[in-house]
Amino acid sequence: MQKKKLLIIAYYWPPAGGPGVQRWLKFVKYLPAFGVHPIVYVPKNAAYPLLDETLLEDLKGIDYTLLQTPINEPNQWLAKLFKKQSKTMSSGVIKPQSKQSLFEKFLLWARGNLFIPDSRITWVKPSVRFLENFLSENQVDAMVTTGPPHSIHLIGLALKQSTQLPWLADFRDPWTEINYHDQLYLSKFAQKRHQTLESNVLQLVDTLVTTSEATKKLLAKKTKKPIFTITNGYDEINQVTYKKDQIFSLSHIGSLLSNRNPEVLWEVLAEIIKENDAFKNAFQLNLIGKVSQEILETLNKFEVDSFCHVTAYVSHQEAIKLQKQAQVLLFIEENSLAGSYIIGGKLFEYLVADTPIIAIGPAHSDVQQILKETNTGAYFYYNEKERLKAHVLDLFTLFENNQLKQQPIGLQKYHRKALTQQLVNSIPWV
Repeated sequence: MQKKKLLIIAYYWPPAGGPGVQRWLKFVKYLPAFGVHPIVYVPKNAAYPLLDETLLEDLKGIDYTLLQTPINEPNQWLAKLFKKQSKTMSSGVIKPQSKQSLFEKFLLWARGNLFIPDSRITWVKPSVRFLENFLSENQVDAMVTTGPPHSIHLIGLALKQSTQLPWLADFRDPWTEINYHDQLYLSKFAQKRHQTLESNVLQLVDTLVTTSEATKKLLAKKTKKPIFTITNGYDEINQVTYKKDQIFSLSHIGSLLSNRNPEVLWEVLAEIIKENDAFKNAFQLNLIGKVSQEILETLNKFEVDSFCHVTAYVSHQEAIKLQKQAQVLLFIEENSLAGSYIIGGKLFEYLVADTPIIAIGPAHSDVQQILKETNTGAYFYYNEKERLKAHVLDLFTLFENNQLKQQPIGLQKYHRKALTQQLVNSIPWV
């Protein structure tokens, strides 16, 4: 039986690190098992803020085709001219407005108003030319675009108009409601332009996929096209057994930026440290990944900083090890409507880490329901100080009695292979 051919147009691809790359890396890993040959089109020399060469090991022995063309990004020349500021912003760290210099405000304004929908817009036209030529010479049964960056969807839009190839757009995050839009000093023209481009994509695409039910509901108000929710997930987890930390470790793995600063948690930890000597002697807070200066300052304010160990970005394999070694895992999302649309990809690896989860986030988040249905942790709003404090103390008591365990249920549906089957069934094939 001849395999279907799927053109996948993306920005993030190894050697890129971080969460953005893993969704389609894993789909490509499992698509051949469902009779699909992936053709992956990505930039050749992208300015990725995080690198992880180990991710390519997932694709050893996988039958797929890789297409690449050069990309010229403003981030690349900005990095040469203004190394410190551009590196900070490209990694996702945006300071609170009150702490931004005039130059930093200008960089944000330029990012939001001169490059719409984002700085990868310069790659759209050359990509369309390259792919139109490729499609004229090669049979493909459907195409996928995945964003952010949402300029990738504009490549799909142009190809749809010129080739009528069936098209699925994967919205990993919302477009005009994405959490950082209100920090970019968008003019009315820029806001309108974003809305117009988003509308053009939503009206011409054949099928949409999102990573959360909340984002699905948001997009359903803007288009009548079919929308499927396919979350991120977990892959085959290394079966090596890692010894749990001997201390009562609370670990957050991944970037922790200033818009996700749970002061309620830091306050709770500060109070318990002062009130409970056993907790004070056993406790350690681990923050692994990029941590904003604002969060470090808040930890200092609550006098939790001396109990905190900060580690720079680690490889995906090392992150899995650290998840399994922790006594408790922290999952934190910003307290906003935009935050409610997002399910951080690391949640699903947390689910299979044999480690209880404490999640803090906004109301109406899918995360709350996922933790409940899988029996993997507890979810707290930013105003639930007393309930959070009681839960931390309960977990510590279990730790002292060597009874701190996770007993998950129903995780199979979040395995990457099961999710890939959902994807194959959602694609509008020729």
